[in-house]
Amino acid sequence: MTVQQKRKPKVWFITGTSRGFGRVWTEAALKRGDQVAATARNLESIADFKENYGDKVLLLELDVTNPDQVRLALDQAVEYFGRLDIVFNNAGYSLVGTIEESDPEEVRALYETNIFGPLAVIKAALPILRKQGYGHILGTSSNLGHITLPVIGYYCSSKWAFESLHESLAAEVAQFNIQVTIVEPGAYATEFGSKQSLKFADGMDIYHGFKEKFFGNLSSMERGNPEATAQALFTMVDSENPPLRFNLGSHNLVGIKAAYNERLKTWEEWDEVSQSAQG
Repeated sequence: MTVQQKRKPKVWFITGTSRGFGRVWTEAALKRGDQVAATARNLESIADFKENYGDKVLLLELDVTNPDQVRLALDQAVEYFGRLDIVFNNAGYSLVGTIEESDPEEVRALYETNIFGPLAVIKAALPILRKQGYGHILGTSSNLGHITLPVIGYYCSSKWAFESLHESLAAEVAQFNIQVTIVEPGAYATEFGSKQSLKFADGMDIYHGFKEKFFGNLSSMERGNPEATAQALFTMVDSENPPLRFNLGSHNLVGIKAAYNERLKTWEEWDEVSQSAQG
């Protein structure tokens, strides 16, 4: 009789664990026996993890827009656990406002958290993972990394940038036995729509009706159960060959296929003109 080999617990470093997917995945990882360095801007918001899981969890105060704090948090996690198997960039928020309404400073602040924050984590983590000789970098993107919606166009743009950065990263770090996966959830019933995860640009009257209709359509959208995502995530990270892109939810692929089919149709219709520009 063959005895099944016991799974070795993984060590996770996760940003943005106070709510939404970050909280769900942190709790689920701890429940299955893994160890987690859980980070949040406010440690009180994640204090219950320590109460419930003791030494399996390390709570770290972290603002991902502070590179010095990022480096310190990763060093503390390695010192505490001895290694990092998974580095998971999950922190982020959305800016609500049309392209015309949103202030450039608001857009810069969005990119500081959604792009430059994850980059700081990646840059600080890579020397650690290279020294280990392995590691898996995960990043929470969205199906909106492939398609867009109005009114949250700047959020969508941050996810398009997030996707391309991780695709380039995957090609660059494969030589070090470091894997990269972009996690792309669809619409879920998380706190993502709460005031804590949204910032609103000052509105212009000319867009009031348009946004009212948009939010009406958004409120009627079917949303998945975030608790159902954990096992799918674990199946992916436990696989020998995890994908670069990993959809979560049953509606993503339909929408993405439609978007790419429409793009291909347009490119093909204009192909003769496009080819004439070759010279």
